[in-house]
Amino acid sequence: MIAKDGKQRLTDVVNTKDLLRLIQSIPRPKAEPFKLWLAQVGSDRLDEIADPEKAMQIRHK
Repeated sequence: MIAKDGKQRLTDVVNTKDLLRLIQSIPRPKAEPFKLWLAQVGSDRLDEIADPEKAMQIRHK
């Protein structure tokens, strides 16, 4: 990747699917609140896909 100074730098990258799997695999108790939030966001999004009307109601609040 190109850094701010214009030089190319080696870096590790991950796609969204693998990032979510990585987060879910963290065994630390401190990660649980984030994992629960992530699960809720995912559930909400699936609900919106199943019923687009819900997405409109949420966005207008």
